[in-house]
Amino acid sequence: QVQLVESGGGLVQAGGSLRLSCAVSERTVSIYNMGWFRQAPGKEREFVAAISWGSGRTNYADSLKGRFTISRDNAKDTVYLQMNSLKPEDTAVYYCTADTRRNSGSRMNPGEYDFWGQGTQVTVSS
Repeated sequence: QVQLVESGGGLVQAGGSLRLSCAVSERTVSIYNMGWFRQAPGKEREFVAAISWGSGRTNYADSLKGRFTISRDNAKDTVYLQMNSLKPEDTAVYYCTADTRRNSGSRMNPGEYDFWGQGTQVTVSS
């Protein structure tokens, strides 16, 4: 069992920055990977970034490399998503997710994760 709580979303102007946090609580199993996905209205859930809980190895959606950075603080059981140079098309609900089954896939598919947070809204105005 894992509970994930996102925070840090909000309204920001284009070109601005936000840092999302995902706090892990009530963890009774090991976590192998953590990910961020986003979903805009009328669109499918989209991969943003992933990080290995142990090694810290990261991967990103190609379109977001250079603007978004995922990191984790194991001591605080928290994962972060730093988002810079935000664009209106980044507007979406951002979800934090955890893989507790040691999935060996690409980490880019929602089906590779088994616990999800409730999401936090990010709105970027032009």
